[in-house]
Amino acid sequence: MGLTVLEIEVGNPTNFDIIEKVEFLVDSGAIYSVVPSHILERLNIKPIGEQEFRLADGTKIVRKKGIALFKYKEKIGGADVIFGEEGDSILLGAFTLEALGLVLDPLRRELKPLPMILAKNVKI
Repeated sequence: MGLTVLEIEVGNPTNFDIIEKVEFLVDSGAIYSVVPSHILERLNIKPIGEQEFRLADGTKIVRKKGIALFKYKEKIGGADVIFGEEGDSILLGAFTLEALGLVLDPLRRELKPLPMILAKNVKI
């Protein structure tokens, strides 16, 4: 199976002028996106909490979590982001893909538009 790597703009959701291009490994099996802490700090993105993760060997780790703006081509959205530490992979996760209205085609390893559904109350 091939890997999908994309360059996506990451920004501060309170100041759209502060952005940086980051190369991500697209991991639709990951919930959160992971961006190196030093990049998020340059973007003036502050942690709002922490998240616990379990590694493949069973070890538990804790990482800071914040909110970032993501932009890919004409798509833009906000999503939770994990402050990556030394040794962490730079990942684009499912929450960010959904915020951008995209889904990973697992066969072609390409991003495709996510069919958007909006429920509406109907009187019967």
